[in-house]
Amino acid sequence: MEIPDLSIVIVNWNTCSELRECLTSVINADTGNMEVIVIDNASGDDSIHMVRREFPNVNLVVNSANTGFAKGSNLGMQVSRGRYVLLLNPDSVMRPDGLTKLLKFANENPDSGIIGMKILNPDGSIQYSCRHFPTLQAAIFRNTILSHFFPKNVYALEYLMSDWDHNVSRDVDWVSGAAMLIRREFIDDVGMLDEQFFMYCEDVDLGYRAKQQGWRVTYSPGSVVVHARAKSSDRSPNRMIIEHHKSMYKFFKKHYFKNTSIILRALVPGFVMARASFFVLRNEYYRARRAISSISGNNK
Repeated sequence: MEIPDLSIVIVNWNTCSELRECLTSVINADTGNMEVIVIDNASGDDSIHMVRREFPNVNLVVNSANTGFAKGSNLGMQVSRGRYVLLLNPDSVMRPDGLTKLLKFANENPDSGIIGMKILNPDGSIQYSCRHFPTLQAAIFRNTILSHFFPKNVYALEYLMSDWDHNVSRDVDWVSGAAMLIRREFIDDVGMLDEQFFMYCEDVDLGYRAKQQGWRVTYSPGSVVVHARAKSSDRSPNRMIIEHHKSMYKFFKKHYFKNTSIILRALVPGFVMARASFFVLRNEYYRARRAISSISGNNK
């Protein structure tokens, strides 16, 4: 049996309409020698039936429970046979020539173990999907109260790598798992995603491990994907906030703990908990405001 050039692995959870659009775009961008694998994490919507009915050539694997992104992606990589594996979020739409350009870039850069695509928001703006490794300063100044007072602080800008032209390729620290190409030799050498991360930070961790093993992590702007962002997460926002911050702390403990002062080791768990609480409370505040606004509108 011929080995595919590319295996596309899509982990899905209750995003039926987005998944349909994603699969359609992938098939339209077909390189001619690829396989598509959907790992469904026990969706309660019509995702499973839709894939079986409308995309019979897709390899569908149905989990009995939501095992998370990392574990679902690893299952897809284990099933896959391609020389390259593309992890792709189900709320992403591939540009027609995206896969061809991505494989061309990968073939021309054999020492790049991980390659990230240019990711756009639905309005055409850039999603900062390639970044430096996180720092405590970036966590303090990004998306918190302090970011309102210091919107252009150097810590957040450096972390997001927002101060350079995203139309040129370059080496980066890590790229988003929303559209991440991984070389088969890299998987054999470094391994797959760390399953202790249920969601979030598994892509940061993989980039960190790549650097430790001497592999390049590269951003390729020629291949473009449009990413709607957080369609699955939006179905359970507070839980995802908690999972995100749990993963932040797991990453810190795994990679930074040994080289951090005793004082910071003691302070970081409380800071992470406070940061997560801030976002949860903010969500609840806006939810309450929307509910009050809706009731007021109905009473007019």
